[in-house]
Amino acid sequence: MKTNMKLGFLLVSLFMIQNLFAQDCIQKLNLFNESAKVKDYKTAMPHYKDLLKDCPSTSVVTYQRGEKMLKDLIEKEKDKAKKKELIDKAVKNYKLRLEHFPQKSNSGDIYAKIATLKYENKIGSKEEQYESYKKAWNSSEKHITDPKSLLIYFSLLVNLYENDEKDIKEVFNTYEDVSFGIENLQNEKAAKLKKLIKKKKEGSLSSREGKILKNSEIYLDYYAKIQSSLDSKLSKLADCSTLIPLYNKEFEEKKEDVDWLKNVSSQLFTKECTDSDLFIKVVDAKHDLEPTAATAKYLGKLSEDKKDYDKALNYYKESVKLQDKTSKKSTIYYNIANIYKKKGQYAQARSNYRKALDIKPSFGYAYLKIAEMYAKSANNCGDNVFNKQSVYWLAEEYARRAGRVQPSIKKSANSAADSYAGRAPQKSDIFQKNMSGKTVTFDSCWIGESVKVPSI
Repeated sequence: MKTNMKLGFLLVSLFMIQNLFAQDCIQKLNLFNESAKVKDYKTAMPHYKDLLKDCPSTSVVTYQRGEKMLKDLIEKEKDKAKKKELIDKAVKNYKLRLEHFPQKSNSGDIYAKIATLKYENKIGSKEEQYESYKKAWNSSEKHITDPKSLLIYFSLLVNLYENDEKDIKEVFNTYEDVSFGIENLQNEKAAKLKKLIKKKKEGSLSSREGKILKNSEIYLDYYAKIQSSLDSKLSKLADCSTLIPLYNKEFEEKKEDVDWLKNVSSQLFTKECTDSDLFIKVVDAKHDLEPTAATAKYLGKLSEDKKDYDKALNYYKESVKLQDKTSKKSTIYYNIANIYKKKGQYAQARSNYRKALDIKPSFGYAYLKIAEMYAKSANNCGDNVFNKQSVYWLAEEYARRAGRVQPSIKKSANSAADSYAGRAPQKSDIFQKNMSGKTVTFDSCWIGESVKVPSI
């Protein structure tokens, strides 16, 4: 009995001590947070040190606020030795965050921040800086999401290649990896944007969601600019006149090497060398040895260029079946849709554009193509002039959506949208027909959608 009482007393005591310790940590966190928030770093620093020493697992806020504080201090510090000390503290802050809050940290971004810190402060060689970003990229399935870090990562590799420290294959492989990563990030943002645009149209968008919508559009713009910069850097490194002679020399020796054929066909396709004899030889050889989604896609493109649309469709459909990465099917569906569009089979074309958009919500070109088909179908939809012209409002809506999800084509998309709006009924037409705020439905043709007439 006495033993149980002693044990109970001990447990209660331990609980009380833990509770007091937790309260002390919360108090230290609050003192640090309040001082750091107003940039009173002289007062904040002792509390920060106490938190790292005694309460490292209390809150991720310690490391989030610590990051901002140390970045400010590093930026303002002029003394090299003191700056180096602050940089070391910042690196430690990042690593402790990963150690104590792995679930609330993307290791790719955390390591990228460390790499950027070293890059901006010229710590280490270009090779070491590049390897730091490479480590960041490979440390997490999410890779790096920060646009600036992605650009520095690839730029360092290009610089090393230009100094003969890296080969062109690593440049191409990294380009493909980073581009694929950016595409995934664009799709995440575009998927959010799609839902929020719908809510805004319905008038049910909250102020918080409005901020998320704006943020998503900003990041889509960032990613589009980064991708454009990567494309520009790659285009300056090698062109068809460089790659074709290089790989022609190796073809006979490597024509049964599946990995070599795969790599070369990808690079030639990326550099738009698809009209070369080498590209045709490489793709045919690869498809004979190991038919894949990529080779079927390339052969589909070659058939399409020759205007053999039925053959192209067969290859593209084969490519969809062979493609095991869902994210890569979007382009194939887009190609299939384009062929149906050329054949005037608009319903089938739209179906495949929508499949592309389901996989890649940031695929603005698909929205633009649908808008174009709607505009071309205006005269065949509706039982009167007003209803036929109303199709242009629908075309305008799709064109504007294209620019929102894919900022790189915003200018051309908005230009198309303005053109469609100019062909839609004007205010005088709406007034004369008493159609303000009413809905026009296009169920007499393939479109099968409806549009709300603007209120006047």
